[in-house]
Amino acid sequence: MAEDRSHPHRRRPVLRQSRIWRGEEMTETMPMVETLRNTPYRNAKVRQAVAEEREARASLDLALRVGELMLRCGADAPQVEASVVAVAAAAGLDNLEVDITLQSLLVQCTTPSGVPITMLRVVRSSTRDFARLVAVHEFVEELVGGEYDREAASARLREIRRAPRFWPRWVVRGAPAVTSGAIALMLGAGVVAAVVSAVSSLLIGYAVRKLSRFGVPEFYQSALGGFLATVLAWGAFAVGAQSWLPVSSTEFAFMVAGGITVLLPGRVMASAFEDAISGYSVTGAGRVFGVLLTTSAIILGVATGLAVTLQLGRVLDLELGAPSILSSRAADAPFALAMVGAAIVGVSGAVSLRSRRRLVLPAGALSLAATVVSLLVSRVEGAGLIASAGVAAVVLGAAGRLVALRLGAPAMVLIVPASYALLPGLAIFRGLYQLFGSGADAGTLTQQGGITTLLGAMATLLAIAAGSVFGEFLAAPFDHRMVQKRRVRSR
Repeated sequence: MAEDRSHPHRRRPVLRQSRIWRGEEMTETMPMVETLRNTPYRNAKVRQAVAEEREARASLDLALRVGELMLRCGADAPQVEASVVAVAAAAGLDNLEVDITLQSLLVQCTTPSGVPITMLRVVRSSTRDFARLVAVHEFVEELVGGEYDREAASARLREIRRAPRFWPRWVVRGAPAVTSGAIALMLGAGVVAAVVSAVSSLLIGYAVRKLSRFGVPEFYQSALGGFLATVLAWGAFAVGAQSWLPVSSTEFAFMVAGGITVLLPGRVMASAFEDAISGYSVTGAGRVFGVLLTTSAIILGVATGLAVTLQLGRVLDLELGAPSILSSRAADAPFALAMVGAAIVGVSGAVSLRSRRRLVLPAGALSLAATVVSLLVSRVEGAGLIASAGVAAVVLGAAGRLVALRLGAPAMVLIVPASYALLPGLAIFRGLYQLFGSGADAGTLTQQGGITTLLGAMATLLAIAAGSVFGEFLAAPFDHRMVQKRRVRSR
């Protein structure tokens, strides 16, 4: 006799088994507006979907041109994606796909009728233009918070692209020299040594621009910069050893550190870290490789400069004592002098990045605050350079994001120049000196010690990058409050 499968008691095990072994739900594309979470544009007003293909194509082109301009001005991949998605949402575009790499931006959308639209932009050159980046940020905020008019938005974007820069060219070129001198000052150098560091930075900038005009790759430009920073500092040290210039042997490292700090790719490292943790693995890996190349070039240039100058001193029998730098630390400078130097670093760094004038002083204040935090943490027993730089970077990232949004600007325009004061230029030079000049004076160290110091400097760069990104993440929930306060104040 056949078994009665319709009996209810015989179906229960099958139902239990289906609940236990039931598969996961189908993978769905994340809604476009969800990508704006933890961004200043999280409350974008989404229009009704665009019906005409021609209008959709024009609106997609507007969003793509916004992203292209931001890439040219040095924005990070997550910031570019958020702006592109916000503009597209304000235009009523749905089913948007955005793909960003180091040099290209690919955007695709599908109209309600099912017609796919794909557009591509390639950015082969970029420069730091933070004033224009602020203007794009304001443009996107106005677009997502008000009524969308594509013709007016296109005209406004053209004005931003063609607007003249805020600072004269000679001011932008001289700002890195001021940064270099201020870094030497905050490390413990005297006024004369700080001036020498500034002059060497001017010469380095001139040489790099000449090489760039001839199409020389950036790797060789960075190597030449490290070489010139070392040779010019050694020349000042040699003159000071003859009592012709008030420069002591301990200031040799401070002059070199000031010269190479402006060359270090600190922000690129932070961008690489942010891209990687935000899901842009290819872009992050490309940026990391670029950081390693640039840092290696600087190390190669400094190492060559050390080898040449120390050998030159022996061959010419200049009777110079080797520069005593191994006992020098970043906290050797008086506290007040370090504070003044840190504030100048932030201000001059903002000018060198072509930031707006009203954002220059906040950048100096944030640089000062980050330096204070770093010095206070470094005085805690057991806390080293990496921990102090990491904690200071977290504070800088959180405060920089909130202050920037209150002022109507993206966070990076304040965080980047303020982080210059934390970069480990002195640690890099100490490690190289341990490797190539270790037989010089008392306290000689092994090559293993130099390698350890260099690895510590690289770890400090990573700590600054990770800390600043983590600080921005902690401040993200307060974005909307800051934006609302700014809007109320502007009314």
